Amino acid sequence: MTDLTNTPADDRSLRILSTGDLAGIDISLADVVETVEGAYRTLHAGQSDNPRKLTVKPADGHSVAYAMLGRDGSRDVVAIKTSYKHGLDKGRDEQHYYTSLTVYDDVTGLPVAMMDCSRIGSLRTPAVSALLARECAAPGARSALVIGTGTQGRLALPFLLTTLPDLDRLMLSGTHPEGIAAVREQLHAYFPDREVEVVTDLRAAAGDADVIVATAGGHTPAAVEAHWLKPGALSVLVGHGLAPSTLHRADRVIATSEAQMNVTGTDMVDADGKLRAVDAEFPPVLAGVTVGRGAAAERIFAYNSGLVVTDIALGHRFAQLALAQGLGTEVALWR
Repeated sequence: MTDLTNTPADDRSLRILSTGDLAGIDISLADVVETVEGAYRTLHAGQSDNPRKLTVKPADGHSVAYAMLGRDGSRDVVAIKTSYKHGLDKGRDEQHYYTSLTVYDDVTGLPVAMMDCSRIGSLRTPAVSALLARECAAPGARSALVIGTGTQGRLALPFLLTTLPDLDRLMLSGTHPEGIAAVREQLHAYFPDREVEVVTDLRAAAGDADVIVATAGGHTPAAVEAHWLKPGALSVLVGHGLAPSTLHRADRVIATSEAQMNVTGTDMVDADGKLRAVDAEFPPVLAGVTVGRGAAAERIFAYNSGLVVTDIALGHRFAQLALAQGLGTEVALWR
């Protein structure tokens, strides 16, 4: 049960949580990982619903919009997430991106909150990558390479260190000075004694890495090929930075959702326009029903597309923390 407020049972006002409201909430990386992992486990147990996302994209590809609906059975909440990005044909500074999450209490039938989903996504996605690394990296993994310095790249290393604390070589491939500075800032905020090595030879770095997390934007020239990877390497695709060969020549393929990979992973098709079949989805891997890695020398490709149930769980967690602090603005939307 949600149990977030002491408002009257018939109060249908909607609490709006802005970017600024959520920015001020302190939440640990371990809390985020635990919340996201719980959402996967609940989904695997059949207690949650995560339908396939809807996508709208014009023929010229200048924008993309998604709508995602889900239900978290352990939290008894239903939520709708929307995502709209405009300017995909332009540079990063000219793009517009809006995403929101609206959560409803499925016990009382009342709204919980509507919130900006950007911080939730910026935490949820690297947390999933870190869980994939925990479950699928080769035993004794010590080195990690992050490709890209945008929103998803900036917290990738702190989350990896949260689930794989024995990593001792942290590498970064990026071309934007402000992004590189932001990656360093985030790493030092959570792990003050750790440093990141900025690499210029992507092929050499990829060949040294036990774990690669590719988070770069669509215009990146980076494209790690399968034959660059050493035995046992784990490659996690979040955005861009991996060539299709890393998928098609992998010994094992894991996806957070095969259905979503078939929708959003079309840039990884082979010469015949086909995607490699998935060997296992991640929820049963986390639940211990399916193995993530079968052998130490396997080269594994993991597709992190995100599931709305993880946004719902983390969004609800943020709503709990925000409402406990009296954050947000009440809007009488349905009066």
